[in-house]
Amino acid sequence: MNAVSCNGEPVDAGLLDAALVNYGHFTSLQVRAGAVQGWALHLRRLQQGTRELFDAELDEARLLDWLRQALIARGMQDASLRITVFSRAFDFRQPLRAVPVDVLVSVAAPATVPGQARAVLPVCYQRELPQLKHAGTLPLFQQRRLAMRRGFDDALFVDAAGRISEGSTWNIALLAGTEVIWPRAEALRGTAEQLLIAGLERLGQAQAWREVPLDALGGFRAAVACNATGMWPLARIGDCRFADSEALLGQLRHALAQTPWQPL
Repeated sequence: MNAVSCNGEPVDAGLLDAALVNYGHFTSLQVRAGAVQGWALHLRRLQQGTRELFDAELDEARLLDWLRQALIARGMQDASLRITVFSRAFDFRQPLRAVPVDVLVSVAAPATVPGQARAVLPVCYQRELPQLKHAGTLPLFQQRRLAMRRGFDDALFVDAAGRISEGSTWNIALLAGTEVIWPRAEALRGTAEQLLIAGLERLGQAQAWREVPLDALGGFRAAVACNATGMWPLARIGDCRFADSEALLGQLRHALAQTPWQPL
Protein backbone atom coordinates (compact mmCIF):
# COMPACT_ATOMS: atom_id res chain seq x y z
CA MET A 1 0.00 0.00 0.00
CA ASN A 2 1.21 3.51 -0.81
CA ALA A 3 2.13 5.99 1.92
CA VAL A 4 1.11 9.58 1.09
CA SER A 5 2.11 12.91 2.63
CA CYS A 6 1.38 16.51 1.67
CA ASN A 7 3.85 19.30 2.45
CA GLY A 8 5.55 16.85 4.80
CA GLU A 9 2.39 16.05 6.80
CA PRO A 10 0.13 12.96 6.77
CA VAL A 11 -2.75 13.21 4.33
CA ASP A 12 -6.42 13.32 5.30
CA ALA A 13 -9.31 12.38 3.01
CA GLY A 14 -10.43 15.98 2.52
CA LEU A 15 -7.03 17.00 1.19
CA LEU A 16 -7.03 14.08 -1.22
CA ASP A 17 -10.31 15.34 -2.66
CA ALA A 18 -8.57 18.60 -3.60
CA ALA A 19 -5.62 16.77 -5.10
CA LEU A 20 -7.91 14.79 -7.38
CA VAL A 21 -9.55 17.83 -9.01
CA ASN A 22 -7.32 17.02 -12.02
CA TYR A 23 -5.56 20.37 -12.15
CA GLY A 24 -1.96 19.64 -11.35
CA HIS A 25 1.15 17.88 -12.57
CA PHE A 26 3.58 15.25 -11.32
CA THR A 27 6.76 13.30 -11.82
CA SER A 28 7.59 9.71 -10.89
CA LEU A 29 11.03 8.41 -10.01
CA GLN A 30 12.82 5.39 -8.63
CA VAL A 31 14.93 5.51 -5.46
CA ARG A 32 17.65 2.96 -4.77
CA ALA A 33 19.71 3.07 -1.57
CA GLY A 34 18.34 6.58 -0.99
CA ALA A 35 19.62 7.83 -4.35
CA VAL A 36 18.05 8.77 -7.71
CA GLN A 37 19.18 9.19 -11.31
CA GLY A 38 18.49 12.46 -13.07
CA TRP A 39 17.12 14.48 -10.15
CA ALA A 40 17.86 17.71 -12.04
CA LEU A 41 15.57 16.56 -14.87
CA HIS A 42 12.73 15.74 -12.48
CA LEU A 43 13.14 19.09 -10.73
CA ARG A 44 13.15 20.93 -14.08
CA ARG A 45 9.92 19.16 -15.03
CA LEU A 46 8.30 20.07 -11.70
CA GLN A 47 9.39 23.70 -11.93
CA GLN A 48 8.15 24.01 -15.53
CA GLY A 49 4.74 22.58 -14.67
CA THR A 50 4.40 24.75 -11.56
CA ARG A 51 5.17 27.89 -13.54
CA GLU A 52 2.78 27.02 -16.37
CA LEU A 53 -0.16 25.96 -14.18
CA PHE A 54 0.26 28.22 -11.12
CA ASP A 55 2.74 31.00 -11.99
CA ALA A 56 4.71 29.87 -8.94
CA GLU A 57 8.07 28.36 -8.01
CA LEU A 58 8.97 25.32 -5.92
CA ASP A 59 11.52 25.47 -3.13
CA GLU A 60 14.00 22.69 -3.98
CA ALA A 61 15.43 22.42 -0.46
CA ARG A 62 11.99 22.06 1.10
CA LEU A 63 10.94 19.58 -1.58
CA LEU A 64 13.99 17.41 -0.90
CA ASP A 65 13.25 17.53 2.84
CA TRP A 66 9.73 16.27 2.19
CA LEU A 67 11.03 13.42 0.04
CA ARG A 68 13.52 12.36 2.71
CA GLN A 69 10.86 12.58 5.43
CA ALA A 70 8.51 10.42 3.38
CA LEU A 71 11.16 7.73 2.88
CA ILE A 72 12.19 7.79 6.55
CA ALA A 73 8.56 7.58 7.72
CA ARG A 74 8.10 4.47 5.59
CA GLY A 75 11.50 3.05 6.54
CA MET A 76 12.42 2.60 2.88
CA GLN A 77 15.66 3.20 0.98
CA ASP A 78 14.43 1.50 -2.20
CA ALA A 79 11.10 2.91 -3.38
CA SER A 80 8.92 4.39 -6.08
CA LEU A 81 8.16 8.07 -5.50
CA ARG A 82 5.45 10.16 -7.12
CA ILE A 83 5.54 13.91 -6.54
CA THR A 84 2.28 15.69 -7.40
CA VAL A 85 1.98 19.48 -7.42
CA PHE A 86 -1.51 20.93 -7.03
CA SER A 87 -3.29 23.56 -4.93
CA ARG A 88 -6.00 23.13 -2.35
CA ALA A 89 -6.89 26.79 -2.99
CA PHE A 90 -7.29 26.49 -6.77
CA ASP A 91 -10.75 27.52 -8.03
CA PHE A 92 -11.54 26.67 -11.66
CA ARG A 93 -13.93 29.65 -11.72
CA GLN A 94 -11.02 31.99 -10.96
CA PRO A 95 -8.04 30.23 -12.56
CA LEU A 96 -5.91 33.40 -12.71
CA ARG A 97 -6.09 34.00 -8.95
CA ALA A 98 -2.71 33.50 -7.27
CA VAL A 99 -2.75 30.46 -5.00
CA PRO A 100 -0.18 28.63 -2.89
CA VAL A 101 0.87 25.27 -4.26
CA ASP A 102 0.84 21.98 -2.36
CA VAL A 103 3.10 18.97 -2.87
CA LEU A 104 1.78 15.44 -2.48
CA VAL A 105 4.42 12.72 -2.04
CA SER A 106 3.48 9.07 -2.53
CA VAL A 107 5.88 6.30 -1.50
CA ALA A 108 5.41 2.78 -2.83
CA ALA A 109 7.43 -0.36 -3.39
CA PRO A 110 10.22 -0.09 -5.96
CA ALA A 111 9.03 -0.77 -9.50
CA THR A 112 10.11 -3.77 -11.51
CA VAL A 113 9.69 -4.09 -15.26
CA PRO A 114 8.80 -7.50 -16.72
CA GLY A 115 11.60 -8.67 -18.97
CA GLN A 116 9.51 -10.18 -21.75
CA ALA A 117 9.15 -8.38 -25.06
CA ARG A 118 5.79 -6.71 -25.66
CA ALA A 119 3.49 -6.07 -28.58
CA VAL A 120 1.92 -2.61 -28.94
CA LEU A 121 -0.92 -1.30 -31.05
CA PRO A 122 -0.45 1.93 -33.04
CA VAL A 123 -3.40 4.27 -32.48
CA CYS A 124 -4.14 7.77 -33.73
CA TYR A 125 -3.98 9.92 -30.61
CA GLN A 126 -2.29 13.16 -29.50
CA ARG A 127 -1.65 13.84 -25.83
CA GLU A 128 -3.08 17.15 -24.54
CA LEU A 129 -0.40 19.67 -23.51
CA PRO A 130 2.36 17.17 -24.26
CA GLN A 131 5.06 19.39 -22.75
CA LEU A 132 3.54 18.82 -19.28
CA LYS A 133 3.28 15.62 -17.25
CA HIS A 134 -0.14 16.71 -16.05
CA ALA A 135 -2.77 14.88 -14.05
CA GLY A 136 -5.10 14.33 -17.04
CA THR A 137 -4.14 10.68 -17.55
CA LEU A 138 -7.57 9.17 -18.27
CA PRO A 139 -7.17 9.13 -22.11
CA LEU A 140 -3.74 7.50 -21.83
CA PHE A 141 -5.00 4.63 -19.72
CA GLN A 142 -8.12 4.24 -21.84
CA GLN A 143 -5.99 3.90 -24.98
CA ARG A 144 -3.94 1.22 -23.22
CA ARG A 145 -7.13 -0.53 -22.14
CA LEU A 146 -8.55 -0.54 -25.66
CA ALA A 147 -5.27 -1.90 -27.04
CA MET A 148 -5.27 -4.70 -24.49
CA ARG A 149 -8.83 -5.64 -25.46
CA ARG A 150 -7.44 -6.27 -28.94
CA GLY A 151 -4.75 -8.59 -27.64
CA PHE A 152 -1.85 -6.12 -27.37
CA ASP A 153 0.11 -5.09 -24.30
CA ASP A 154 -0.12 -1.33 -24.75
CA ALA A 155 -0.76 1.52 -27.19
CA LEU A 156 1.71 3.53 -29.29
CA PHE A 157 0.49 6.97 -30.33
CA VAL A 158 0.58 8.19 -33.91
CA ASP A 159 -0.23 11.84 -34.66
CA ALA A 160 -2.53 13.22 -37.34
CA ALA A 161 0.41 13.41 -39.79
CA GLY A 162 1.01 9.67 -39.36
CA ARG A 163 4.18 10.11 -37.28
CA ILE A 164 5.04 7.98 -34.25
CA SER A 165 5.21 10.11 -31.10
CA GLU A 166 5.18 8.15 -27.81
CA GLY A 167 3.56 5.29 -25.93
CA SER A 168 0.80 5.62 -23.36
CA THR A 169 3.26 6.29 -20.51
CA TRP A 170 6.63 5.81 -22.22
CA ASN A 171 8.98 6.97 -24.95
CA ILE A 172 10.36 4.81 -27.73
CA ALA A 173 13.83 4.31 -29.18
CA LEU A 174 14.32 2.65 -32.57
CA LEU A 175 17.40 1.21 -34.25
CA ALA A 176 18.18 1.87 -37.92
CA GLY A 177 21.39 0.11 -38.91
CA THR A 178 23.69 1.08 -36.05
CA GLU A 179 22.00 4.43 -35.30
CA VAL A 180 19.53 4.95 -32.45
CA ILE A 181 16.55 6.98 -33.64
CA TRP A 182 14.30 9.08 -31.40
CA PRO A 183 10.98 9.87 -33.13
CA ARG A 184 10.44 13.58 -33.70
CA ALA A 185 6.85 14.55 -32.92
CA GLU A 186 4.88 16.31 -30.19
CA ALA A 187 5.25 14.15 -27.06
CA LEU A 188 6.13 14.25 -23.38
CA ARG A 189 9.91 14.07 -23.33
CA GLY A 190 10.60 11.67 -20.50
CA THR A 191 13.44 11.83 -18.00
CA ALA A 192 14.56 8.30 -18.96
CA GLU A 193 14.73 9.31 -22.61
CA GLN A 194 16.88 12.33 -21.74
CA LEU A 195 19.23 10.24 -19.59
CA LEU A 196 19.60 7.71 -22.40
CA ILE A 197 20.39 10.42 -24.95
CA ALA A 198 23.08 11.81 -22.64
CA GLY A 199 24.48 8.34 -21.98
CA LEU A 200 24.65 7.43 -25.66
CA GLU A 201 26.41 10.71 -26.35
CA ARG A 202 29.04 9.92 -23.68
CA LEU A 203 29.59 6.52 -25.30
CA GLY A 204 29.95 8.03 -28.76
CA GLN A 205 26.95 6.08 -30.06
CA ALA A 206 25.35 7.44 -33.23
CA GLN A 207 21.83 8.75 -32.59
CA ALA A 208 19.44 11.21 -34.21
CA TRP A 209 16.02 12.83 -33.98
CA ARG A 210 13.95 11.94 -37.02
CA GLU A 211 10.31 11.98 -38.06
CA VAL A 212 9.19 8.35 -38.18
CA PRO A 213 6.05 7.68 -40.25
CA LEU A 214 4.17 4.61 -39.13
CA ASP A 215 4.52 3.04 -42.57
CA ALA A 216 8.35 3.35 -42.32
CA LEU A 217 8.70 0.97 -39.36
CA GLY A 218 9.83 -1.84 -41.63
CA GLY A 219 13.16 -0.05 -42.02
CA PHE A 220 14.08 -0.48 -38.35
CA ARG A 221 15.81 -3.42 -36.65
CA ALA A 222 14.72 -2.91 -33.06
CA ALA A 223 12.45 -0.97 -30.71
CA VAL A 224 12.64 -0.36 -26.96
CA ALA A 225 10.23 1.44 -24.62
CA CYS A 226 11.52 3.50 -21.69
CA ASN A 227 10.20 5.47 -18.75
CA ALA A 228 11.18 6.20 -15.16
CA THR A 229 10.36 2.64 -14.07
CA GLY A 230 12.74 1.04 -16.56
CA MET A 231 13.04 -0.25 -20.12
CA TRP A 232 11.58 -3.18 -22.03
CA PRO A 233 11.95 -4.55 -25.57
CA LEU A 234 9.18 -4.29 -28.15
CA ALA A 235 8.77 -7.43 -30.22
CA ARG A 236 6.04 -6.01 -32.42
CA ILE A 237 4.31 -2.75 -33.34
CA GLY A 238 1.08 -3.66 -35.08
CA ASP A 239 2.14 -6.20 -37.72
CA CYS A 240 5.78 -5.05 -37.83
CA ARG A 241 8.20 -7.34 -35.95
CA PHE A 242 11.67 -6.54 -34.64
CA ALA A 243 14.44 -9.13 -34.40
CA ASP A 244 17.08 -7.14 -32.48
CA SER A 245 15.16 -5.42 -29.69
CA GLU A 246 16.95 -7.39 -26.95
CA ALA A 247 20.32 -6.23 -28.31
CA LEU A 248 19.17 -2.60 -28.35
CA LEU A 249 17.91 -3.01 -24.79
CA GLY A 250 21.38 -4.09 -23.67
CA GLN A 251 22.92 -1.11 -25.43
CA LEU A 252 20.51 1.31 -23.75
CA ARG A 253 21.10 -0.23 -20.32
CA HIS A 254 24.80 0.45 -20.80
CA ALA A 255 23.99 4.04 -21.76
CA LEU A 256 21.77 4.55 -18.71
CA ALA A 257 24.54 3.26 -16.45
CA GLN A 258 26.63 6.28 -17.49
CA THR A 259 24.49 8.47 -15.20
CA PRO A 260 25.47 8.17 -11.51
CA TRP A 261 22.91 7.79 -8.73
CA GLN A 262 22.73 10.91 -6.54
CA PRO A 263 21.73 10.78 -2.83
CA LEU A 264 18.53 12.69 -2.12
